[in-house]
Amino acid sequence: MALTADQDDTLGAGGVPSDDLDHGRRTRRTLLWVGGLTVLLLVSVPVAIGLGPVSIPPDTVARIIGSHVLGTPEATWTASEDSIVWLVRTPRVLLAAAVGAALAIAGAALQALVRNVLAEPYLLGITYGASTGAALTILFGVGASIGASSLTGSAFVGALVATGAVFALATTGGRITSVRLLLAGVSVGYVLHAATSFLIFASDTPEGARAVLFWLLGSLARAEWSGVATAGAPMLLALVILVLWSRKLDALTLGDDTAHALGSPPARLRVQVLLVVALCVGAAVAVSGGIGFVGLVVPHVARLCVGGVHRRLLPVAALLGASFLIWADVVARMAFVPRELPIGIVTAVAGAPFLFFLVRRMKSAA
Repeated sequence: MALTADQDDTLGAGGVPSDDLDHGRRTRRTLLWVGGLTVLLLVSVPVAIGLGPVSIPPDTVARIIGSHVLGTPEATWTASEDSIVWLVRTPRVLLAAAVGAALAIAGAALQALVRNVLAEPYLLGITYGASTGAALTILFGVGASIGASSLTGSAFVGALVATGAVFALATTGGRITSVRLLLAGVSVGYVLHAATSFLIFASDTPEGARAVLFWLLGSLARAEWSGVATAGAPMLLALVILVLWSRKLDALTLGDDTAHALGSPPARLRVQVLLVVALCVGAAVAVSGGIGFVGLVVPHVARLCVGGVHRRLLPVAALLGASFLIWADVVARMAFVPRELPIGIVTAVAGAPFLFFLVRRMKSAA
C-alpha cells in the first residue's frame, strides 16, 4: 500500500527523502497550531470561570486563583466571589478541559485502532459500561458505602468491565482484528444500553430515573477538585503514551500487513492501545457522564489542521477537545439559567453539522 504525504512525511516523490524545506514547513504549521490553541485554552479558562449567573471579571478570577495557588495575601474581592471561583467554577472548567482532551485523543486512537473514521468511545461500549455502573449507584445505592466517590467509582468499574467483555469477545486464537473489535464493541454497547434502560424501568424512584437520564447525556455539575485529578491524570498519561506510540498508530492505519512489515504486531498493539484508551475514557466518563461527538468530531477537525500523522494529530486534538468542551459547558450552564442543559445536547448540536459535512464529503469522494 502506498504511503500518503500525511501518513509518512519522510518519503518524497520516487521514494527519496523529502527536502528540509517541506519538513520545516509542516513543523512550523504544527507549532503554529499548537501555540495558537494553547493561547486559546489559557484565555478560555479564566473567561469561562468568570461567566455565569454571577459575572466575575477575568482579572478578578486570575487574582483569586493566584491567591490560592501562590498564597498572595491581598484580597480585593468578596468571600462569595472567592467561593464561586475556587470551589465551584475552577474545578468545573478544568474538568471540562481534561474530559474534552481525554475524549478527543481517545477518539483519534480508536479511529486508528479499527481503521474507521466514525469510531469514538461509544463504539467500543466503554461509555455504556460506565453508564450502567452509574445507574446502579444512583437508582439502587450500589457502592454507596464508599461515600461521596461512589458514583465515580461505580462508573469507572463499569467501564473496565465493559472493556474486559469486549476483549473476551474480540479475542480468537490470541489475536484481535479490527473487525472483531468493532463488532464486539457494538454488541457489548447494545447489551449494556439495554441493561441501563432496564434499571431505569425497574426503579420506582422518578427522581432517580431523571438523574440517570441527565447523567447519560453528560454533566459537569458535580465537578470537584478530586474529579479533576481523576480525569486529568489518566488523560495526560494516555497522551504521553499514545504520542510515543504515534509511529505504530500510523502503521496501523495503513493495514495489518503494513504494520507487521514495519515491526508493529497489530494484535498486540490493539490490546495495548485499547487498555490505554479504556483507562482514559473510563476515568473521564466516570466524572462527567456520557458526552458524545467530542471523540468523533474533534479528531477530524485536528486532521484538517495538521494532517493524519499521530505525533502531530494527538496534541492538537487534545487542545481542541479541551477548549471545545469548556465552551460547550459554558453554553450548557448559561443557555437556560437557572436551569442547566445536559452538555451532551450542546456537543450534539455543535457536532452534528460537521458530521453531516463529513458524510457528504465522503460521499462525493466515493
